[in-house]
Amino acid sequence: MTVLPCSPHSAELLALAAGLPRVPRRDLHGFFDAAHTAAAALPELMGTALDAFNADGNQAGYLLLRGLPVEDDDVLPTTPDRTPAPVDRPLLHLEAMLAIVGRRLGLHTGYRELRSASVYHDVYPSPGAHYLSSETSETLLEFHTEMAYHVRQPNYVMLACSRADHERKAITLVGSIRRALPLVPDDIRTHLFGRPIPCRVDVAFRGGAEDPGAIADVKPLYGDPRDPFLGYDRELLAPRDHADVEALAVLSKALDEVREPVRLVPGDVLIVDNFRTTHARTPFTPRWDGKDRWLHRVYIRTDRNGQLSGGERAGDVVDFVPRH
Repeated sequence: MTVLPCSPHSAELLALAAGLPRVPRRDLHGFFDAAHTAAAALPELMGTALDAFNADGNQAGYLLLRGLPVEDDDVLPTTPDRTPAPVDRPLLHLEAMLAIVGRRLGLHTGYRELRSASVYHDVYPSPGAHYLSSETSETLLEFHTEMAYHVRQPNYVMLACSRADHERKAITLVGSIRRALPLVPDDIRTHLFGRPIPCRVDVAFRGGAEDPGAIADVKPLYGDPRDPFLGYDRELLAPRDHADVEALAVLSKALDEVREPVRLVPGDVLIVDNFRTTHARTPFTPRWDGKDRWLHRVYIRTDRNGQLSGGERAGDVVDFVPRH
């Protein structure tokens, strides 16, 4: 299953959302504690699907919840043009869904250096945005495993759509290693498995330097050789060895061949398995009219792959530790 229709459960979901604090950013820890209670009361079909995805993932590497409650467009606030959101902004329906669904999966996490250490990210087009930023719009945001260079890499990236782009051109592309691996020859798999490749980091994690170079190491394939995890970033991986360059090119081609398009519409929540996929976003044209594309993003950590050490809470903010 990759798409889960949720509109039949709208009344139940709105009732769960109504039980959450109305101004989440005043006390995120308390807000997510309330969301954890609500998560246990999700409609059975949704809860079962989320638990199964959390336990084993799927071949596509994502789960799309479609038809979740969302405000009518004329009721939604203007698409943001700055970050972070005001502390007193009232809870939106899809922020509530991200809280409840996310707590079924794990712990919402903020990253100290990213988006002013906020846990909820508004994702919107911004004029002159850096080409590696999610705020870019008129250029392709290339394939990347989110924060593959970070020791506390999130297990899931969750994207909720309150407002689509005007022309419905923006497409999220997901490349799953479970789909791509059969296209990668055995010798390439062996070469890349467990092999640290130098990797640059996103702008937010560069400590103010324009580009400090490859300050991390990322293993493109690791874990179980028969069902490996993926660490791939088309822009940031910086292999120095010619054999690494060639091997990554083969992996890159395989990921392109299996990529799946997901066109987000209002009421969608996309859950991306960030340890088994790489994702991208195609260009679109903003109109700067207050009604441009508006997504909400959260990162979820679980107890897999050393993401948690014990005692963490949903809503915690963590510091940058590069992989080596």
